[in-house]
Amino acid sequence: MSKENDKMDVALQGRRKFLNTAAIGGLAGVGLSVGLAGCNKGEKGAASSAGASAAGEHAGAAPHIAPGQLDDYYGLWSGGHSGEMRVLGLPSGREIRRIPVFNHDALTGWGITNESKKVLGADASGKVPYITGDTHHVHGSYADGTYDGKYAWINDKLHSRLARIRLDTFECDKITEIPNVQGFHGIFPDKRDPVDPKINHTTRVFCGSEFSIPLPNDGKDAADPSKYHSLFTCVDAETMEVRWQVLIDGNCDLVASSFDGKLAATNQYNTEMGVMYEEMMSAEKDACLFFNIERIEAAVKAGKTKTYGSSKVPVVDGTKAANPDPKTSLVAYVPVPKNPHGVNASPDGKYFICSGKLSPTATVIDLSLVHKFFAGELKDPFEAVVAEPEIGLGPLHTAFDGRGNAFTTLFLDSQIVKWNVDAAIKAFKDKNVQYVVDRLDVQYQPGHLNASMSETREADGKWLGVGCKFSKDRFLPVGPLHPENEQLIDISGEKMKLVADHPVWPEPHDFVIVRRDKIKTRQVYDLDEFPLAVKDAAQSGVERNGNKVTVRMASQAPAFSLRDFKVKKGDEVTLILTNLDKVEDLTHGCGIPKYDINFIVNPQETKSVTFKASKAGVFWIYCTHFCHALHLEMRTRMIVEG
Repeated sequence: MSKENDKMDVALQGRRKFLNTAAIGGLAGVGLSVGLAGCNKGEKGAASSAGASAAGEHAGAAPHIAPGQLDDYYGLWSGGHSGEMRVLGLPSGREIRRIPVFNHDALTGWGITNESKKVLGADASGKVPYITGDTHHVHGSYADGTYDGKYAWINDKLHSRLARIRLDTFECDKITEIPNVQGFHGIFPDKRDPVDPKINHTTRVFCGSEFSIPLPNDGKDAADPSKYHSLFTCVDAETMEVRWQVLIDGNCDLVASSFDGKLAATNQYNTEMGVMYEEMMSAEKDACLFFNIERIEAAVKAGKTKTYGSSKVPVVDGTKAANPDPKTSLVAYVPVPKNPHGVNASPDGKYFICSGKLSPTATVIDLSLVHKFFAGELKDPFEAVVAEPEIGLGPLHTAFDGRGNAFTTLFLDSQIVKWNVDAAIKAFKDKNVQYVVDRLDVQYQPGHLNASMSETREADGKWLGVGCKFSKDRFLPVGPLHPENEQLIDISGEKMKLVADHPVWPEPHDFVIVRRDKIKTRQVYDLDEFPLAVKDAAQSGVERNGNKVTVRMASQAPAFSLRDFKVKKGDEVTLILTNLDKVEDLTHGCGIPKYDINFIVNPQETKSVTFKASKAGVFWIYCTHFCHALHLEMRTRMIVEG
C-alpha cells in the first residue's frame, strides 16, 4: 500500500508541475511577466503537504458526525450553472437541501406553481422570462456585525438578477432583475446604516456588474468603445427594489462592505476597457474602488443623476474624470496590481484585502486611510495601501480565522496559503519580517474559499472550506464531465490540516459557513399567510366562471378532500391545494399525469397551478411525496370531459 501511495504522490507532484507550467506558459504568451522566482524562499516552516503529519503536529479534527447528531454549521453554497442554492451541514459535508432559485425544479414545483412564477417574474400569461441561471455568490444578512439568520442573497450572473432567500424557511421569496448591466458577478450586503447609528443591521445589498455595455444598450453604439460602461448597484434589502447605480471606469469583480456601513468596495479590472482578453491585461495597475455611500445617497437625493433607456433608476457619475476632488468624490480608486480577483473584509473591521491573480501578491488596504482620503488628508489613494505581501502563484480569494491570520487560494500553485496580516504590514517596511505561516496543497486549482463565520466579528477559526475547480483522480470516474472537489480543512491549529474531500456537481462558486445557532427555522406554516388557503375541507369544491374553473382542494394524510372533480376540455383550470396537516415533516405532493405538473405543499402551506385542460379523459392526481402508510392510495381523479 505504501508503494501505491508513493506512486500517487509522484503523480500528484507531476500533475501539479504540469498544471502550473502550462498555466504560466499560457499567460506568458499574452505578455505576462510574473517575476516569481524565489517567491517562497526564506519562509520558515511554511510548507506542508495534504498528507504530511509529523509527530506531535496538529492532527486535524474529524469531520465525521455520528448518526443522530447535528452539524455545527450551515454551509450556504451557490449551485453554479444549476441556478440554485445548496445547503450543506458542516463539518460533515452532507448536502441537506437544494433550494431552487433561478431554475425550475420538478420536485418542489418551483417554476410551475403560480406563487413561484410570480417570484420569477412571470408575465400575464404565466410565462417566466428565463429558465436558466448561473448562481455565483452567497452572503447573509447582518446585525451587530455578525449573521442574524434572517436572509441570504444570491446572484444570477447570466441574467443580472438578485434573489433573496428567507432563512426561516430556506425558500426564495423575491427576485429582482437589475437594469443596465450584464455579467452581474459580486454581491455583498451592508452591515449597518452609513448615516443612522441606530440602524445596526443590513438595509442594502451592493451588486457589481462585470461586463461593460453601451448605455443605453439599444444596438446603436456597439462600435463605439466610449459608450461602454459598468455600473455598481444598490438594492434595498427589504423591498428588493433598486435604489441607485454608480457609473464607473472598468469592470467590477467581487464586492465587500465595511463594518461601519460607510464604505462598499469592488475590485476592478479592465481599466483599459478592452474587448479581448489581451486588451484587458495591458495596464500594470487596476484598482479597488471604494464607494462613499453617504455621499452617493446625498447626490441621489439632490437629483445629481441621470437615467438610461427605459430604466427609472437614478445613476450618479463615479468615474475618475467626474470625481477629481477627494473631499467631494463619490468613489476612491485605490491602485492595485492588474486584474485583481476578490476583495474581502477582515473581521476586525480594519482592512480590505484584494488578491492579485496575475500578481503573486495580496494588497492590504487600511479603511481608516480610505476615510482620510475622502477627507482630503491623503494626496494619493495609494497611501491607503499598507501591505503587498508576496504569497504565491494565482491568488484569488481570502478568508480569516479571527486571530489575525488570512487564508488565500493560490489557483496556479494549487495551494492554500496562511499568512499573518499584521506581520505582512510590518514586512511592507521591513523585508526581513516573515508573514507566511503555512501552506497546504489542495486538489486542484482552488477558486473560492471561506472559513467558519469568516467575514463577521465572530470569526472562529475552526473550519475552512475550499472549492477546487478540478477533481481528477479524487473520485470514481463518471465520464468526461467530472465533479468538482469541495475540500474541508481544519484551521484550529497553527498548521492547516486537510480532513475531507466531497464531490460536488459543477459549478459552485462562493459560499458562507454560518454557526447553526444563528439560524432559526420554521417547521410548519401558518394558514393565515396564504390568501387562497382552503382552511377547512368543507371549503373544497369547483367554481366555474365561463371557461375559467377554480378547483379548491385540501390534502390531509392519506386523502385529498375531493374524491374527483370534473372540468371540460378547453377550460383554464386553477387548482388550489392546501396541506391541512400540522405535523412537522409531513409534506404532500400533487402530480398530474400528462399535464406536466408536479409540486409539493408543506404543512399548513397553500400553492396553486393554472393550466389548460387540453386533453380529455381520466387523470389520476396522486400524492408524489411520501406521507403515510396509505401514501400509494392517496389520489383523486380529474375527469376532463370532451
